[in-house]
Amino acid sequence: MKLGITGCGMIVHDLFRFIHDVKGVELEAIASIPAEYETVQTLASENGIKKSYQCYEDMLKDEDVEVIYLGVPNHLHYQMTKAALNAGKHVICEKPFTSHVEELKELYKLAKENELLLLEAISTQYLPNTLKIKELLNEVGNVKIVVANYSQYSSRYNAFKEGKILPAFDYTKSGGALMDLNIYNIHLMVALFGKPLTVQYQANIEKGIDTSGIITLDYGSFKAVCVGAKDCKAPIATNIQGDKACIHISTPANGLRGFELLKNDGTSEEYDLQGDTHRMSYEFVEFVKMIENKDYQRAEEMMEKSLIAMEIATKARQSAGVVFSADENWK
Repeated sequence: MKLGITGCGMIVHDLFRFIHDVKGVELEAIASIPAEYETVQTLASENGIKKSYQCYEDMLKDEDVEVIYLGVPNHLHYQMTKAALNAGKHVICEKPFTSHVEELKELYKLAKENELLLLEAISTQYLPNTLKIKELLNEVGNVKIVVANYSQYSSRYNAFKEGKILPAFDYTKSGGALMDLNIYNIHLMVALFGKPLTVQYQANIEKGIDTSGIITLDYGSFKAVCVGAKDCKAPIATNIQGDKACIHISTPANGLRGFELLKNDGTSEEYDLQGDTHRMSYEFVEFVKMIENKDYQRAEEMMEKSLIAMEIATKARQSAGVVFSADENWK
């Protein structure tokens, strides 16, 4: 696939750590805003990208670009994805897919009408260790309690406390702990268990944004808790507790570097199907397959997971009273 990259932030730099090793990817172009054009040119030169643009709209006019990868701030996902779809491009959009679930529904409809693939770059859904855990759920027995904690103190929180509002803590830019960190926990729950019956979010809110919070998901026969924090830290851990065993994960849900199956009889087993492979490489291998083969069925299966995750995120925010600027369009 001939890829056009948008943005030059941290996630785009992360992309260049592995993308050269993914077969089937041609780095056709990269674009950002005029103020960042010097950085864009440097990234293009360092990574063998054929063209650089200082305007997103100009890259969308490039007929050689088949697929757009969006690595831009959260609040821009909807409008930039819509523009790419209207330009006839397939789209890979970084998590969280959109600010509101209704935005995603609209984009999905547009993609289908134009026979284009719309994919969320969410590593959790594609990790071999995630898929292995799903296989092993029978070993756990009847699931009773799930607790996922992704708490990571943000250096930006220091600036936030001093009155400097950066995108990560800006409700006008769809920031906050839920959309930054807890979204990975949400996707892990969706990957393993699907759609919950109810969603509730209790959040610590400062200046209109959730700096940390606890999502409770009711799955009927068991309950799940997702903790995400940017204003404090704790050992990162996820435990899936059943009446026969517990699956213990000691790394974030976006990387999931191995896990343990702790059985009630005192025995245990360790698993890691990923080694040192970059966490994002698995999703891009799958993206290449879907786009090259025009595998709309597989893309729809993944879209269903994204829709559930975005519905959870939207309901969670609403229950806690966290309002984004994007919400004004969906009252």
